[in-house]
Amino acid sequence: MKVRALAAIGAASALLLTACGSGGTAAPATPAAAPQTLTVLAAASLTETFNALGKQFETDHPGVSVKFNYAGSSDLAQQIVNGAPADVFAAASDATMKTVTDANLTAAKPVTFAKNVLQIATPPGNPKKIATFADLAEPDVKVVVCAPQVPCGAAEQKIEKATGTALKPVSQESDVKSVLSKVETGDADAGLVYVTDVNSAGDKVQGVNFPEASQASTNYPIAMLKNAPAGDLANQFLTTVTGEQGQKALEQAGFAKP
Repeated sequence: MKVRALAAIGAASALLLTACGSGGTAAPATPAAAPQTLTVLAAASLTETFNALGKQFETDHPGVSVKFNYAGSSDLAQQIVNGAPADVFAAASDATMKTVTDANLTAAKPVTFAKNVLQIATPPGNPKKIATFADLAEPDVKVVVCAPQVPCGAAEQKIEKATGTALKPVSQESDVKSVLSKVETGDADAGLVYVTDVNSAGDKVQGVNFPEASQASTNYPIAMLKNAPAGDLANQFLTTVTGEQGQKALEQAGFAKP
């Protein structure tokens, strides 16, 4: 009996020591990732899609904050040439990306990740009954377009030339979102924006397709910038955009595959 009692006491002591040992020495805490910021300059027409991709990117990369600057591609290209710090540039045309590559400011050759085409946006119900590109030239139609130096404006000018139709816009805006806003607020009877912008506006506007739009489809190139402050993250974001996740999001928004 004494032997059994001593054995039991010994076993209990061993368990107690084991418990004390495991409780007294805590496992080292995993160090938190240092906060990082990824700065992306992107064409205004990418706003909704890139915002969604950016949120997912932040979720997948704890401690990372993605900062977007959306504007007309030509304005963004000029900002980069003038020294604006950024990691990634996503443009809405090859011509605006060329402004940056000609200045030798990309880390590698740009990659085309999507295509887009113009669509006519009208207020809901299409009050002016616009059905064709030529209808935009009617004297009682207040039409708004992008400025010629902006990709959406360059595409519109190309269609004018191809169709022999001269538009007389009431204003020329710096990006597609500004054009869309004029239509949404009733300041314009119609505006020329991208298909994806009409999709993102929901029931605020109505889209009108026209066949001539195919004559001026727009490429969307993306590149990491030279001396990017967050180079590793920039490469990972490019992989996201050009990979399955990004391509699925872009397709859902109405972009065409490159």
